[in-house]
Amino acid sequence: MDILFIGDSITQNFVEFPNKGWNLVGGSVWNKHYAQRNALNLGVGSDGTEHILWRLDRENIKDFKPKVIVLLAGVNDMEYSPEDIAAGTKAVLDKCRAMYPAAKIILMAILPNGRNPAKTAAANQITKTYADNENVFYLDLGPSMPVAGTNITGVGRDHVHLTSEGYVIWASNLDPLLDKLMPH
Repeated sequence: MDILFIGDSITQNFVEFPNKGWNLVGGSVWNKHYAQRNALNLGVGSDGTEHILWRLDRENIKDFKPKVIVLLAGVNDMEYSPEDIAAGTKAVLDKCRAMYPAAKIILMAILPNGRNPAKTAAANQITKTYADNENVFYLDLGPSMPVAGTNITGVGRDHVHLTSEGYVIWASNLDPLLDKLMPH
């Protein structure tokens, strides 16, 4: 496994599971950008950072040797303070570093959402300090997802999950960094 995507439903929806009959909203984008890059999606709906940590401890993935991990966490932790949200993300980041010390990690900012924009921004301000641009790289899609009317570009009617346009935005911002870290 060269690329490991870890996260919640936003990550989960970025894949197609034809053997299960699921064609999630990001499936066509996943097929175009990641299906041929030996990528595995470990996103699970509703996961907060404590759930991601639990799964990392219990899933049979310890022998994987990913070159790059794409980590998106935090949107399901909005009941906590920005500091606690960032601490949860840091715990997941540290767990990934311990499990896969050779992997480069792309730490995604919490995506623009309607749950709590102020708390999201505050948590992201803390989370971006975890990047060192050697082993951990921070990627913020916010500038590519401006407010559009009563919603956010690339975000669905629930003001949290991405539309297919949102997955195109994610891939178009992620691919240059993946290509730098892991050339084809």
